[in-house]
Amino acid sequence: AEHRRRLMDQARAQRRERFEAVYHELYEPVCGYALRRVRRPEDAAEVVADTFATLWRRFDACPQDAELRPWLYGVARRVLANQRRSDRRRSALSERLFANFDETALQTSSAPGETSAVARAFATLNESDRELLSLVAWEELTRDELAVALGTSRAVVRLRLHRARKRLRDALPASQ
Repeated sequence: AEHRRRLMDQARAQRRERFEAVYHELYEPVCGYALRRVRRPEDAAEVVADTFATLWRRFDACPQDAELRPWLYGVARRVLANQRRSDRRRSALSERLFANFDETALQTSSAPGETSAVARAFATLNESDRELLSLVAWEELTRDELAVALGTSRAVVRLRLHRARKRLRDALPASQ
């Protein structure tokens, strides 16, 4: 049993060494491939990470030697295609949500074609404040649930919520 465990450890170490050698050899070419096809470096980093994660998972079954580099480009191409599809879906969803938000704002305004004072004040807040207040108002999350959703403590949530509400109050026109 001890001999078998040592052999398995040795095989894992050899696999890792082979993977690291391939990673060091092909990182720059794959990175360049991704950078030439995306607008933001963060997107390229994500493509490279996903590409090498796929390589790690399929390392024992993937082509070797001269076929490995083009195979990895194929993986990166599919990762890019998935990323673009995801971006298109997210963009379409955002457009639908904004259209619904605009429609809701119009319905709650005092005159047709005019947005409410609350909607205008809300729109002036930074994204973080809008998200926090939306989670409270629309999703009806408690402070404990907000802490979980935001990955922070209840005390931080209480402080951020207090500040966001104050900024919203300050953005509202004075009562007439």
